[in-house]
Amino acid sequence: MTKLLQLSSEERRFFALVSQAAMSNPFSTERAGLDLSIGGPFPEVREIKQVDRAIAEVRGRIAALEQKGLGHLGACGEKDRVILRNAFLFDFFHLFVEQFDGHILDQIQAGTGPLKVDFARKALAFLKHRGFADEESLRYFAMSFQLRRAFYFINQGLVGRSAGMRRLREKLWNNVFTADINLYNDHLWNRMEDFATLILGETGTGKGTAAMAIGRSGFIPFDPQRERFVESFTQSFISLNLSQFPQTLIESELFGHQKGAFTGAVNDHQGIFQQCSPHGAIFLDEIGEVAIPVQIKLLKVLEERSYCPVGSHKENRFQGRIITATNREIKDLRRNNILREDFFYRLCSDIIVVPPLRRRIAEDPAELNDLLEFTVTKIVGRPSPDLCGMVRAAIRQQPGDNYSWPGNVRELGQCVRRILLNREYNPFAEDTIEGRSSDRMVTAGPAAEMDAQSLVKQYCHQLYCKYGTYGEVARCTRLDRRTVKKYIEEWQGRSPEGG
Repeated sequence: MTKLLQLSSEERRFFALVSQAAMSNPFSTERAGLDLSIGGPFPEVREIKQVDRAIAEVRGRIAALEQKGLGHLGACGEKDRVILRNAFLFDFFHLFVEQFDGHILDQIQAGTGPLKVDFARKALAFLKHRGFADEESLRYFAMSFQLRRAFYFINQGLVGRSAGMRRLREKLWNNVFTADINLYNDHLWNRMEDFATLILGETGTGKGTAAMAIGRSGFIPFDPQRERFVESFTQSFISLNLSQFPQTLIESELFGHQKGAFTGAVNDHQGIFQQCSPHGAIFLDEIGEVAIPVQIKLLKVLEERSYCPVGSHKENRFQGRIITATNREIKDLRRNNILREDFFYRLCSDIIVVPPLRRRIAEDPAELNDLLEFTVTKIVGRPSPDLCGMVRAAIRQQPGDNYSWPGNVRELGQCVRRILLNREYNPFAEDTIEGRSSDRMVTAGPAAEMDAQSLVKQYCHQLYCKYGTYGEVARCTRLDRRTVKKYIEEWQGRSPEGG
């Protein structure tokens, strides 16, 4: 019987740190401290350089282990094996990280069909060389790709240095992998569909981007025969804005319908629950606009994972995750009975709050510069410090550094575009058609007095002109969405501006 080798006390201490780093949240302060401990106390080195030092140190230490015969999991006892497993995975992940990144970009470019993973054989051989069984190797290879995808979509899509954005990125990572990746790895990697997520935030803050980061980061198995992942992550996220549809059509959009289910149903129709893959997620935006009967059907999907298309008694099974969002506050959702209690509690396995832009800038004024660089680069296709400087100077002049950005990052994006077109952005200007303002309350004289209800209708119409959705007007006025829609339509019918 081969005698098992042991790590020295110093090796055990070092690789325990590596194991902890491998399982930690990359957006947490804990991970930054671990990288510092592994790579050595060099605080003057930039963060990215510190990570490089940590990787190099781990690789050198593993090479030393190989010289002692400890480069394979089967060579050591159970206690050391757990530590070395995570250390080997840390080394494996960073050895192939550039290939994972390249595959992400190639798959985004290719779209629907899963691409061949050219480096898969080499990567799986590396894991086998370290003592991982074939089934383990396949799972850890797929999980490594999942880790890199999650980092890419969270880090690239949600920029900003403010404390609120750091907390958001950390929270999104935990939503995908839990706060303990060991727990995820041992128990939940194929069970995350049971965890529904509710995203809160004002209009324009980036709730859809946060939802997409979760939806595109699920575990997707690898098929070694085809040398491809079983599906493309570009197909794993489907979103639906519920405020875009009348209540009579929402069920059909969600669950699909059979031909002849109602007037106008001339063909079978697949709803988004039928379109979503087992490894994907559905994002239901404006969940606060859904009527109670639909909430009851959605509750069944959440609790029993089953649903019936409209006009059918055949039950279909849904295996993906459900992510919802609303711009309303929780107290409003519950106090006004907008969401059923049982439905609300089933929605919020996790609640994630996307901070408004004004708070982000208040926490760190440099946040605005980060977002301007990100937006300009996205528009022109490359970094452009000169354009960023011009845009920043225009914003400083008008609307000014103290502007509250009521439309959040969505407004900022349009602000950048308007400055690139006109060299200025003035959100306070009154746009007029034929001399009539759509933003100003009418100053009524004796001959044009309006009752209170007419004033409310006009105010709702003004907010609708500004924000563009009934849901946002309902949030601002604390009126029911159906009432808001009725008031706006009635005002447009009596107002010359309503056309």
